[in-house]
Amino acid sequence: MKSFESILQHVNTFHELGETIQAAEFILKEYGLHHPNLKGFELRDRALPSMIVLTTEGVIGEPQIIRIPENAFEFELVMMLNLIAHEMVHVIQKSPNVKLEDKNEREWQAYYEMLFHKIYPQIPEASNFHKKLFAEKALLYYNRMEKDGELQQKYANQKKEVELLLVNLESKK
Repeated sequence: MKSFESILQHVNTFHELGETIQAAEFILKEYGLHHPNLKGFELRDRALPSMIVLTTEGVIGEPQIIRIPENAFEFELVMMLNLIAHEMVHVIQKSPNVKLEDKNEREWQAYYEMLFHKIYPQIPEASNFHKKLFAEKALLYYNRMEKDGELQQKYANQKKEVELLLVNLESKK
């Protein structure tokens, strides 16, 4: 894999040329994120710094499309890498071999990945600010699961990890 600086330079070049999809495909290749259930990328409207939305779209069990903002690479690359990895978790979850139906579980797993990089250890860690946001979102989806139900029990140990991470991030303020 190329150095982060080299990857950043390539991504910036794609961005300057208006080749957002090519930049995203380059990232998949460089970070080894590709999955056979990914059909490809499509563009969506420009994002605002306070609202960067990527989505994974498609019927569960069929190939998925990731929609990314046309200006995705105006934003910090490490954050975008984490957001793309989040969507790639959804691509896996919606693959024919997995077919994970519960949205709360899908989101929990994807945010957990953004915090601990178990599937994609090559993705750089987000800033503490973003980790705090990701942890809060993870807990939001955990709390939407049936209280003390099967899913909350399944992810109870991971929830403790997320809560501990939040405590550690708060102590660094």
